Amino acid sequence: MTDIKRCRHLGEVRQHIDRLDKALLALLAERTHYVRQAVTFKDRSQIVDEERIASIIARMRMDAKAQGVDEDMVEGLWRKMIDDFIALEYKLFDGKKDSQEDRM
Repeated sequence: MTDIKRCRHLGEVRQHIDRLDKALLALLAERTHYVRQAVTFKDRSQIVDEERIASIIARMRMDAKAQGVDEDMVEGLWRKMIDDFIALEYKLFDGKKDSQEDRM
């Protein structure tokens, strides 16, 4: 974990939260690029991998506990993120199929 600063006022707290929000968004953008690549290696039936999802959730719960973060909150966030990325994969996969059919 990074060095957590003791804030002197609410404005300072908000500055740190804003900085973290920006960093989280950059990480989500990076994750999105990899999800887009993953679609090129899968067929439609491979988009949802329940075993991988369970593994990710278990790992994130364990990491959350180790860092003192509420495990249920982390699981909820990750499940929502995974669901949204699965929806993106279906959209990309179906769009890829549509563009292939257009070329025929």
